[in-house]
Amino acid sequence: MTQPTLVAVVVTYNRLAQLKVTLDRLLSSAPQHLSAVVVFDNASDDGTGAFLAECLARQDAGDEDGRLHVITSPANLGGAGGFEAAMRAAHERFDPDWMVLMDDDARPVRGALETFHAVPRTPQEAWAAAVYYPDGRACDMNRPWINPFRSGADLLHSLRHGRDGFHLNEEDYQSDQTRDIDGGSFVGLFVARAAIERVGYPDGRLFLYGDDVLYTLGLSQAGGRIGFDPNIAFEHDCATLSGGPSPVMFPLWKVYYFHRNQVLVYRRAAGPVLFWPVLALKALSWWRRAAAYGPQRRAYLRLIRAALRDGLLRDTSRPRERVLEMAQD
Repeated sequence: MTQPTLVAVVVTYNRLAQLKVTLDRLLSSAPQHLSAVVVFDNASDDGTGAFLAECLARQDAGDEDGRLHVITSPANLGGAGGFEAAMRAAHERFDPDWMVLMDDDARPVRGALETFHAVPRTPQEAWAAAVYYPDGRACDMNRPWINPFRSGADLLHSLRHGRDGFHLNEEDYQSDQTRDIDGGSFVGLFVARAAIERVGYPDGRLFLYGDDVLYTLGLSQAGGRIGFDPNIAFEHDCATLSGGPSPVMFPLWKVYYFHRNQVLVYRRAAGPVLFWPVLALKALSWWRRAAAYGPQRRAYLRLIRAALRDGLLRDTSRPRERVLEMAQD
């Protein structure tokens, strides 16, 4: 039986040092385990373009094995735009059985791709890996989850336990058993051709945040099965929030995209009845968080108002330049 083909999709923006580590890790995998690597360069200006050009030149000279393919965007499309464009290109160019998605600061632990190929992966149409920080802790932002609104029991459990009530926990990570989930992140997510045929591609108009949640939730709600395999490990060397009891997001403009897309997520997850009380509670908590932003409080609230407005209208057309302006005091 022929082994399924697998193509890695990496979206990068101004993290050259991280990208080098990720590419080295990916290209050290044998060709039978990884057919190609597609890198989407989101208009980086830190030398990433020159580095990738050098890699392609060595490849053209026969010094590399020819698996690296680069897409250079003339503008920064954000993570969401990058994943949509890169997945479309990978599908059209290679038509692989599977794609595995990651940011430039994430990569499979050695042996992870071999583990993926070790067992049959159907009827699931996507698989989420266990993602860890470099120090070995489970990466909280990449924990797979179940939709807390899919049943009354799930909702009650989530109300009692918060985020831990609907995200997989340490017991799931320590188990050697797979389990079904409703969604995961675009770090260590293996997406089958069948998933593309069922729901298409992520929505690149989201720019940043929530594209993976909406895509995987849409897949599971459309009847696609998603599994979590704790035996497949990824490393994510990331930092997005500051420390402290009331973490703040930086740079400030990210507040807009995070909260606008959260409105879209809650609408999709909660359904038409529960969405409104859920949004009211979340909006109140977002408003109260303004105090944590100190002298940037006014700009934060301006971004929150715009995020609520655009999220409710499902409007993803606001220009990035306008968002950057709103983030200035």
